[in-house]
Amino acid sequence: MAEWLYEPGIGENRAALIERGRILEMAIERDDESGPRAGTILPARLVRKADASGRGMVTLEGGVAAQLTPVPAGLTEGAVLMVEVAREQLCEGAETKPPRVRPAPAGAGAAEGADLRGRIEASGFPVRVIGTGSDLLDEAGWTEAVEQAASGIVAAPDVLLRIVVTPAMTLIDVDGAGGAREVAVAGARAAAEAIRRFGIAGSIGIDLPTLQAKADRQEAATALDAVLPQPFERTAVNGFGFLQLVRRRVRASLVEQLQADPHRAAAMTLLRTAERTKGRGELRLHGCPPVIARIAARPGWIDALALRTGAAIVLQPDEGLAISAAYASRAHP
Repeated sequence: MAEWLYEPGIGENRAALIERGRILEMAIERDDESGPRAGTILPARLVRKADASGRGMVTLEGGVAAQLTPVPAGLTEGAVLMVEVAREQLCEGAETKPPRVRPAPAGAGAAEGADLRGRIEASGFPVRVIGTGSDLLDEAGWTEAVEQAASGIVAAPDVLLRIVVTPAMTLIDVDGAGGAREVAVAGARAAAEAIRRFGIAGSIGIDLPTLQAKADRQEAATALDAVLPQPFERTAVNGFGFLQLVRRRVRASLVEQLQADPHRAAAMTLLRTAERTKGRGELRLHGCPPVIARIAARPGWIDALALRTGAAIVLQPDEGLAISAAYASRAHP
């Protein structure tokens, strides 16, 4: 049976649903994420009635702007109502999309939405909290999966996926060296696995090889259906090999989280690596200046690392290191 592994980390908490040594789903929760979590119920003030799209604008506690849909009939600007966060704040490149809220159920009081641990505990699968003594997440392929999400490139034995996030949708291009039917079927299966593993949601387009036979197109669609859990809606695979599907979007995917700020993501990886670096004496964190600057700006992270490792922490920026080349070392092996 599948099991969630939950790792409370420095700067972010991590979770992965593992089955037979493979990661089916994974998620991270950062300690500096802005905006309320999905499911949060809180008061809001209407600042703009519905526009042509049917969405109004409200201001939440703390001054956060959010889209409201639907706007209750008869509600006047300036009125206060209780709302529920339906979709969290999203970052799309340089643009930040505000949270999306809906009117809360009648009589509902203020409440916090579930955090990462709460969400996985509600999934029905058992949850095991793990520490830094052994790296069970890496044994299941965590580091490789994070690299795939950060780069958008997923290499499987028979196909190659390229995942690209756009403002309109997430696109997955499927390539391979075999016949069109074989590549399409394997690619649809691999794309479904990546969608589930990285929590990709919203509008998703999958570009498979062109398939002339309707039976081949149906076989590719069936391969996706067999891997990706409901609920979702999809089209058929058209004659050009394109399939579109839609999953309810509640929060950013792992791909979006990691690609939005590569230096922040590299800093998290470096802290996680440092926790597991063996030896004695000072613990040195080597990385390009922007990565080290991310850590230097958060003294709490440094204090937590020192407490967990029992070592004095030294930050060493190195302009010669690439973002992905950060590493940790101890003064004495």
